[in-house]
Amino acid sequence: MKWQGRRGSGNIEDRRGLKAAGGGLGLGAIILFLASIFFPDAVPLLRMVGVGQPGAPGQQQVAPGQVDPNDQAAQFISVTLADTEEVWTQIFREDLGASYVKPTLVLFSGATTSGCGAAEAASGPFYCPADRKVYLDLDFFRTLERQLGAGGQFAQAYVVAHEVAHHVQNLTGAVRRVDQVRSSGNRLQTNQATVRLELQADCYAGVWANRAHQNFGILERGDLEEALNAAAKIGDDALQGRSGRVRPETFTHGTSEQRQRWLTTGLRGGDIRQCDTFSPDYDDL
Repeated sequence: MKWQGRRGSGNIEDRRGLKAAGGGLGLGAIILFLASIFFPDAVPLLRMVGVGQPGAPGQQQVAPGQVDPNDQAAQFISVTLADTEEVWTQIFREDLGASYVKPTLVLFSGATTSGCGAAEAASGPFYCPADRKVYLDLDFFRTLERQLGAGGQFAQAYVVAHEVAHHVQNLTGAVRRVDQVRSSGNRLQTNQATVRLELQADCYAGVWANRAHQNFGILERGDLEEALNAAAKIGDDALQGRSGRVRPETFTHGTSEQRQRWLTTGLRGGDIRQCDTFSPDYDDL
């Protein structure tokens, strides 16, 4: 995937290295606090050498909303997010006659908090409608490659685009539609509605890839295969099959075939109107 040389997003919240609760003092802050009590004359000297400051001496400062330019993995995510901003701003303006509200992407390590509750690496990437943020632990991509056999940068971009697509669905009302079904308490109907939501997000991810390639020429040989392979590896039947029994009535994301098919629909057409998985025409999906 071609991504170097384009702008990164200003909507990154990097929480890596912070405690899950977001509180606590760093070592430098603790030293300054103690010095202010017992050795107040030493505080100016400590500040001069960088103790308690946002970055250590010689360390490049990173502006709010940005990531370290030397962190290639985070830079890739930042550029991919920026690409989604460009594409969805264009689609909202030209196809929907509306303004696109950009989401924030939170990078975390291990665990953090979200507007939807606790966020843990084990749960994988997710979008929280309550705070309009995408949550991502970069270690997920190692799991995707090493344990599920779905490596490659475009596979990673597909994951980011899928989560951003849930933000698009939040803005357009699809998330509320599924929430209404969920409030009925019927588990089977809720699962079926959730599958439709997830497959539409796959289709939207394909729309993004199509438009991003038109705008920036992002695709290289093998990229589409990477994304389709990732979609297959994270299908409900594939994941359940790895652990034993496959139970279609419990599916929440769709089968491997369904996920590949809807991703391909978006990739080929680049048209969100072809992504209406909630239409009665697709009762069999």
